[in-house]
Amino acid sequence: MKLSAPQKTVAEHPARFKVLVTGRRFGKTTLAIRQLCYFARNPEKLCWYVAPSYRQAKQTVWLQIKKVLNDLNWIRKINEAELTIFLRNGSRICLRGADNPQSLRGVGLDYLVIDEAADIDEYAWNEVLRPTLSDTGGHVFFTGTPRGLNWFHDLYQQGQKTTDDSWQSWQFTTIDGGWVPDAEIEQAKKDLDAKTFRQEYEATFETYSGIIYYGFDIKHNVKNIELPDDITALHIGIDFNLNPMSASVSYIRNDIVYVFDEIQIWSSNTDELAEEIHRRYPGKKIFAYPDPAARQRRTSSARRTDASILQNAGFIVKMPSRHMSIRDRINCVNSKLCNALGIRGVIIDPKAKNSINSLIRHTYKAGTNLPTKDEGWDHLNDSLGYLISFLYPIVKNREQVEPQRFNFQTGVMNARL
Repeated sequence: MKLSAPQKTVAEHPARFKVLVTGRRFGKTTLAIRQLCYFARNPEKLCWYVAPSYRQAKQTVWLQIKKVLNDLNWIRKINEAELTIFLRNGSRICLRGADNPQSLRGVGLDYLVIDEAADIDEYAWNEVLRPTLSDTGGHVFFTGTPRGLNWFHDLYQQGQKTTDDSWQSWQFTTIDGGWVPDAEIEQAKKDLDAKTFRQEYEATFETYSGIIYYGFDIKHNVKNIELPDDITALHIGIDFNLNPMSASVSYIRNDIVYVFDEIQIWSSNTDELAEEIHRRYPGKKIFAYPDPAARQRRTSSARRTDASILQNAGFIVKMPSRHMSIRDRINCVNSKLCNALGIRGVIIDPKAKNSINSLIRHTYKAGTNLPTKDEGWDHLNDSLGYLISFLYPIVKNREQVEPQRFNFQTGVMNARL
């Protein structure tokens, strides 16, 4: 298994506790598999790979590690149900998920990989996994992309201390890995806001505190907007709340989202919101981008879902098949407000005062990376977020996805040529 120079530096270091902080597509999974195999070459060793979830462990490395071990002719048998590989020398390599930490107790590990450590609860390491290394003197390899100043950052800092030779940490960018072309890096700068790009590709520990929508600048994102006569389709993000029902109203031209109006109705329901949209914009084709919970949620009577109400009102309803994480949705909005190249893709009319105030004032809960919900600034931000995250999602594994372009007049996804 050929390693790049940075990977080789990490692999050959003798530290018992290694912490590798990298940008996306650096090659940390390849290195993790190499390290598992290196330790498992010794007889009767128990080696674990732990991901944030069992499903992620299976999707990320299961096929790769089976191929590597098969090519080495080391495999005695495989238990697919338990994601365990038994080697001819008596060693075992097991894949596990940290989403059920209690299931990880009661073993003694010789080698442990904790992948995407920043996405794993600190409890899983301190209370469950760390004790598994005590009897055996086992080694551990933490790896991942930063997620703010959490416990993964603390581990990295511990590895930077020169007083403890058992710990060592490294920080490498995506470019350092040598696997991602320069053109792809430039594309990522267009797709991501500056803060997200630094975190995901330059492996920096960004803080998640204070203002959420740091990409918004009233000087550059707020301009007077007139609805052009040739615009036949409107794009409306919808957040379902009785107090208030909220909608961000926009048209899209040249991939710029022009938010020219907002709707907030108190003590209301989805039927009344649909009626208000028809009243304000008669004759327009309406694309609605609601909270994905609209498939099940009911804010009106007669046992109808919010999605069915919007569809029966003649709207073309666009929702992802599953919820995007709050963090990813926020990143999508920030990236559209201002990407890493300084290009702004959202313009808001001054009359949408509540939308502007929401972007300016919405903050994180103290000590967390979660938005506040008790001040009312989240409703219009969420409605805008549902629209932008559907039309302009951040694609994490870009090289595996065929880019798509949305036709804003017809509502059809077309392959981007």
